[in-house]
Amino acid sequence: MNNWKMLTLVGEDRPGIVAKVTEALYRNGWNLGEASMIRLGANFSIMMMVTGEGDAEQILAPVASELKLHLHVDKITGGLHQHRVPNIQVRVLGADRAGIVAQVAGALLNVGFNILELESDVAGSSDKPVYIMNIEGYTDAALEQVENAVSTLGDIDVAVSPIETLIG
Repeated sequence: MNNWKMLTLVGEDRPGIVAKVTEALYRNGWNLGEASMIRLGANFSIMMMVTGEGDAEQILAPVASELKLHLHVDKITGGLHQHRVPNIQVRVLGADRAGIVAQVAGALLNVGFNILELESDVAGSSDKPVYIMNIEGYTDAALEQVENAVSTLGDIDVAVSPIETLIG
């Protein structure tokens, strides 16, 4: 079956979102592929690859309406098992300010680093916010090249480490 869709649902966080969305898909014969589901602020966000017959938007519209979720469906190409495994992790910590993500992502791009996953949070207090970011990605560049690329970013602490992966 190569009828892949990317579902995106966003709304206020509440219990039951994952259960009700995945139950509706399962009940209608849809299969779940890769997924990312996370709380961001007071909201919950779901992105998932699904495949099945029929209209995914029509299947999920009642659930989205009940839970007050915004639903978006895109037809996508590709399937499972078609991505690189991350080999480097980058951890960032610093006083929250505009431009941190752009600055780090730009430095990583300069060494051919492909960001595969990025998570961030703002900790501390409203008068002293601290930005925390964890990035996993892939590059053929040596670890030292990645370290050098992010070493000149100024007022943020950046730690680079290899990701040891055992496959097989």
